[in-house]
Parts: sequence; C-alpha cells; structure tokens
Amino acid sequence: MRKVVVHGPGSYNELAIEEHPDPVPGPGEVLVQTTAVGVNYADVIVRMGLYRSARDYVGWPITPGFEFAGRVRSAGAGVLLRADQPVFGVTRFGAYTTHLCVPESQVFVVPPELSMVQAAGFPTVFLTAWYGLCELLRVRQGMQVLVHSAAGGVGGALVQIARALGCHVVGVVGRSDKAALASELGAHAVIDKQRDDLWTSAARHAPEGYDIVFDANGVATLRGSYACLRPTGKLVVYGFHSMLPRTGGKPNWPRLALDFLRTPRFSPLALTNDNKSILAFNLSYLFDRRDLLAEGMRGLLDWLAAGRLRALPVREMPLGRVADAHRAIESGTTTGKLVLIP
Repeated sequence: MRKVVVHGPGSYNELAIEEHPDPVPGPGEVLVQTTAVGVNYADVIVRMGLYRSARDYVGWPITPGFEFAGRVRSAGAGVLLRADQPVFGVTRFGAYTTHLCVPESQVFVVPPELSMVQAAGFPTVFLTAWYGLCELLRVRQGMQVLVHSAAGGVGGALVQIARALGCHVVGVVGRSDKAALASELGAHAVIDKQRDDLWTSAARHAPEGYDIVFDANGVATLRGSYACLRPTGKLVVYGFHSMLPRTGGKPNWPRLALDFLRTPRFSPLALTNDNKSILAFNLSYLFDRRDLLAEGMRGLLDWLAAGRLRALPVREMPLGRVADAHRAIESGTTTGKLVLIP
C-alpha cells in the first residue's frame, strides 16, 4: 500500500509518500481499500506537531487523516460487513493511505445520496457539527445562531443542521466569494467580513444577542463571540485557526506565543454573573464512544435521506498532491471539502 507519512513536525516537505505492507484486519476490524480520503484543517495541525491527541495516541511517525471512503477488502472475526461493500467512516488518524484497518463500529455503508467522493468528506465535519448542536446543546426552534467560517467544512455542516433544527442562522465568511455558498447551505443572513464590520453586522441581525455562537477562530474572535451572546447564550469552541499561519506551513512561534497570551481566560465568576456558558470539544477524543458515533451517523443519514442535509461541494486532488492540499486549506481560500484520491 501507499500512504502519507510524517516523520516529524514541519512544513509540506514532511509529507512523504511511502510504500508499506498492506495491513491485516484483527477481530472486529475491516480492511478498506480507499477510493477517497477527506482533508481537514486538523490534518495540517497534526503535521505541524501541534495536535495534542496525535501526540497522545500515535506520536511520530504519523499518517494524517480522519475520514475515508472505499470498499471492504477483507474482515476480521465477528464482522458483518461483506467484501466489496462501499463504505465510509472515521479513523483516529491514518486515513491518507490506499488501505487501512478500522473497527467496524467506525465504518458505515455509503448511502445512495452520496457519491464515494462526497462520502469521504462527509463524516468528520458533519459529526463535529452534530455533536456540537445535538449533544452539547439543547436546541430550540427560533434560536439565533451565529456560525463563523460558514462556507467551510464544519461551518457548512453547522449551517445546515442548525437550519434543519429550526434555528435562525447567521453565517460569517471571510471572503466575498464565499457568501453565496453560505446562503445556499441555508444561512438566513451572511456577514461578509471583506465588506461588513463583523460585530456591527452581527448585532444588527440579532439585536438581543445570540443563543449560540460556533467559533473555531481562536483569539481573533473569541472575545467578540462571547460578547454578542444574550443572557443564557452559549459559545461553542472547536478550534483556533487564526493562531496558525496561512502561508509557509510552519508556526510563527513568537506570534503563536503572543496569541496564546492574548487568548481570553473566562472566569467562572464572570460566567455566572453574565449568565452565559462556554463549551469546547475535540472530535478525535470521541471515537471510542461507539454509542455517540452510531447515534450521530444514524441521525445525519436520516436527514440526508429526507433531503434536509446535502453533501458539501468537493474539490478533488490526487494523493500525490497532498502538500498542495495542505497549502490550500491553510490559506483560508477554500470552500466545502478537499478530498484526496489515492
């Protein structure tokens, strides 16, 4: 098999494509020959050596990648999936490869609503959005929801699910050419940061404040996101993108240290007095929760079949251009999903 291997933290030159023996599935595992693998912003953080769960679970060397689609080639004892079935799923790293073994609980049959390429880019972002909206929160119809990066992977999934749950969704995009997609995905209003003042516009769309704000930007917007919550509002944090470089592929350590110091620390006393909440999570720590994966994917596929969700637009790149894929997703210019084709 061929796979991308990163032997140590660094820039794009660390993304080596190597030949390795095909893995052999153990009990309860399936061997999948991949047709496509999804690229997520977290993958570039793994490559830079800044992703804590990558150090906790794997270390160096590591193969990035959280999601895939392909066909079952063989299975270990106790597996119900059949050979040649089209499947997609999630893995705690290791998806940038032509073949991988994963527990059957992390694999799902590709539904008719998704192509194989679409399926490869579906589970990570939609499960992240589902967990944030449906597990962490109690969402009620009519809630005001602000979604940063609304034309990206998780942002686009959040917009759709929040809309399906009956919320009034305001999407934020960083470039004018992304606004149309955020609207198409279901945002009732879109704030274009190239043209609009973010917080003035946010206040205009929700004068009494927001019930929920989803923010993966980090220091650039966390204070403003918290400030625009109404009493009883909840800020959900799932990333810190603005603290990382958009070009060059390596962290700017002095800036990263400064941004770390500038990141707001929220006092429990202030939270209590403001009557607001902050929640945060990392999906890679949740893959052992088979109950959550099954419940989340069941709900997502039901919505997909009912036409309440749709796959995000996908840009395909060959596995050999993995460095270009990382450059693109770091740049902040992409929309929807990037998918590598082994």
